[in-house]
Amino acid sequence: MARDFAAKTLLETTRAIEQSVFQMDLASKRGLLQALDPRTKLISFLLLLLSAAFSRNFSILVFFYLFSLLLALLSRLPLGPFIKRVWIFVPLFTGLVAFPAVFNLVTPGESILTLITFDTPVHLGPYALPETIAVTRQGLQGAGLLVLRVAVSVSLAVLLVLTTRWMDLLQGLSVLKVPRIVILVLAMTYRYIHLFLRSLENMLLARKSRRLIPAGTRDEQGWISSRLGVLVGKSYHLSTEVHMAMMSRGWSGVPRSLQDLSFAPKDILAMAAALLVSVSGILLET
Repeated sequence: MARDFAAKTLLETTRAIEQSVFQMDLASKRGLLQALDPRTKLISFLLLLLSAAFSRNFSILVFFYLFSLLLALLSRLPLGPFIKRVWIFVPLFTGLVAFPAVFNLVTPGESILTLITFDTPVHLGPYALPETIAVTRQGLQGAGLLVLRVAVSVSLAVLLVLTTRWMDLLQGLSVLKVPRIVILVLAMTYRYIHLFLRSLENMLLARKSRRLIPAGTRDEQGWISSRLGVLVGKSYHLSTEVHMAMMSRGWSGVPRSLQDLSFAPKDILAMAAALLVSVSGILLET
C-alpha cells in the first residue's frame, strides 16, 4: 500500500484538477454572479483583488474573505466544497512559504515563544545565529497576513471561474484587450487538459494491470517521472497539430460565444458595489 503512494497521489491530483476545472454546471445556476456580464465580473474582481493585495490590515482581509463567502452563497455555490477547495491548497503551499518567517531568524521582533537557547555562540559559515531561536509576534502577523491575502485572492479567482462559462470568460478577456496569444493559450489549455488527464489515468491503469508484484518507491518515482516526460512530448506535438488545424479552418484567435455580451443596469450596480468595497478597504487601511 505504501509503495503505491506516488501513483495514488498523482491519480488523486488529476482527479482534483478535473473536478475543479470541469464543473460547468455551477455556471448555469440562477445566482447573483451567474447573471452578470463576464466583463463586469472581470473588472469587479480585479478591483477587489488589487484592494486585497495591497491591504496590510488583518481585519480588512477577514472582511474581504467573508465578502467572498457571501458572494458564493448568493451565487448558490455549495459553501462546504468551496471553502475546502481554497483551504486545502492555501496552507499546503503558501503556509510552507510563510512558515520560516515566523522565527526571529527571518523576522526579528518581540519573542512570544522561545524554542532553543544556545549556551555558546553558534555560527553557520559567516552567519551568527542569535542566542535564542523564537517565534516572534511580527513574524506571526506577517505570515498570517500572507496566508489570508492568498486565501482571499484564491477565493475570488475560484468564484470567477465557477460562475462563468469558459468561452464567455475568454470572450470577456478579448473585449478587455487581453493579448490574443494569452487567450489562445488559455483556450488550448482548458480544451485539452481533460485529454491529458485521461491519458495519465490510462497509463497508471495499464501499468497496474501488467504488474505482478508491487514495485519499490524509487521505481515508482522513476516511472512517474518518465511518464510525465512522455506527456510533455505528447502535449507539444498535439498543440502544434491542433494549432495548424485551427488556423487552416479560419481560427482568428478571437473566442466566440453563443451569448451576446451586453451591459445591463445590474452590471453597473455590481461594478459600483465592487468599487465601493475596494475604495472602502483602501480608505480604512489609512
